[in-house]
Amino acid sequence: MARMHSKKRGKSGSKRPNTGVSPEWVEYSAHEVEDLVIKMGKEGKGATEIGMILRDVYGIPSVQTLCGKSISAILRKGGVKQDYPEDLLNLIKRAVNMREHLRTNRSDKHNRTKLIHVESKIGRLVKYYTKTGRLPADWKYDPETAALLVK
Repeated sequence: MARMHSKKRGKSGSKRPNTGVSPEWVEYSAHEVEDLVIKMGKEGKGATEIGMILRDVYGIPSVQTLCGKSISAILRKGGVKQDYPEDLLNLIKRAVNMREHLRTNRSDKHNRTKLIHVESKIGRLVKYYTKTGRLPADWKYDPETAALLVK
């Protein structure tokens, strides 16, 4: 499949094997992993950051296969409130940084084009999240309010 905003073909790489069981060398039980996830979520870490910490520090390859639930589902069950989806916040941060760069470098045409691409991705994600109910139906992306949202 082709990339979204380039003329290149897809990105190939190794994929995790489709196994439904956790390896026997994992030292943690499902209950301990859920407690770790909730503790890190209360510290303010996002789902992807929690997954990387569990992989690199604790040696847990996949929370999904060990617990049967995703990290975001564990966080919701544990009462950790996520105001906005993490992928949307990351794109908004990127757009805010690009706008700050364009304020000082007005003639950067490549950055201006990429900002249009990032904001179109934000628009598609907002449409999806309002349709599924994770964002309010009247939520709109505005660059000035997005800068306040990120900071």
